[in-house]
Amino acid sequence: MIGVSVVVFGLAWWLGLYLLARDPRKPLLHRTAAGLLAYAVALALPHPPAVLLAAPAVAWTGVIACWLPERYERWWRLGAVPLLVVAHFAPAVVLVPLAAAFALLLRARRDRALAGVVTLMFTLGSAAVLLRVDWLPPWLMVTSIGVDLLLFGVLVAAADAFDEGEAVRADMVRSLAVSAGTALVFGAQVALFLDERLVPLLFGTVAAAVAVQVLANPLAAAVDRVALPAVAAERAELREAAEALPKRPPLADVDEAEFAKLTRRALSHYGDLAKLVASPLTRLPVIDARLAARGAADQPLERAAELKSLLLEGISRLKPKDGDFGTSDEWRHYNALYFYYVVGIRPYSSRTKREDLDPESRKALAWFVNQVPERTLHNWQNAGAKLVAADLFSQVADR
Repeated sequence: MIGVSVVVFGLAWWLGLYLLARDPRKPLLHRTAAGLLAYAVALALPHPPAVLLAAPAVAWTGVIACWLPERYERWWRLGAVPLLVVAHFAPAVVLVPLAAAFALLLRARRDRALAGVVTLMFTLGSAAVLLRVDWLPPWLMVTSIGVDLLLFGVLVAAADAFDEGEAVRADMVRSLAVSAGTALVFGAQVALFLDERLVPLLFGTVAAAVAVQVLANPLAAAVDRVALPAVAAERAELREAAEALPKRPPLADVDEAEFAKLTRRALSHYGDLAKLVASPLTRLPVIDARLAARGAADQPLERAAELKSLLLEGISRLKPKDGDFGTSDEWRHYNALYFYYVVGIRPYSSRTKREDLDPESRKALAWFVNQVPERTLHNWQNAGAKLVAADLFSQVADR
């Protein structure tokens, strides 16, 4: 039993941290991570509290809410904490919203059928644990719930990678291999002399070994900010670029519609070279030619910089000829792309205050805030991105 628990613990702990490291700001990722990490901690404790056993079901419900209409997301945010409080006294209560979310998922999102099947299996396993069904072997319940959580976590990672236009398999396999190898090296030393007193040490050793590997970049960035503040930003950019390389999908023969999606994603990462490195557009033949023309090295960051230049040129071609700023219809696509992505204006964010804007950018900021609804800006950005993509696609076709 201890062997099964340690393996499932290590996998759940690894995947939870992996999803959290992808982007802790995304509800889809940090809720899935919370469920996996809570389950891992519950496995490590000899007598886990009821609220910890109920947490994965609450987190799973929150993940499903991300795929449902906004009102369900709002209901989950309001009800998650009270539900956990009630679960402290009656753990099985968390099965009710989970079952409801499962039904809504199947009804509203037929494209999430696989997630629905995994949810059903997880619900049954959670019911067996929370209702204290004792006719199933403990190792079977631990394994079944762990497998369900891991499958769901992988589905979430794949869905997030698809939304970001990234490949995820190679990156996940690499992370798992390094984490498993490190955990094996250090955990085996404890396992050789294992007795009841060393079981907590075994779980702690595996947890620390996995965490050091998965969170290597954030930990290195934190140390750099203290020890090497002068070059911390540059070192972070290089690390992020290296991490992005396995996530870059191949640039196969894509049609114009798919090319437009890739361009839209690249524009959203305009200010972040490390993320642009992961764009398949960096493999365009036109970038090869531009690198050769200026005698630059064929390096990932150089390719990302050339892609950034191409995007800026495409945006600049949308600019009307009658001045530096305007608010007529012919200016809207240029304004929506240039001032938002190139200048970095965030007109609807109260946390973003810029004191370094030039007069035209200040006019643009005031115009966005006072006259352009956020949804309208989003639509203009989509339309402008299609124009930039069409221009870039024509350059590729000419070659």
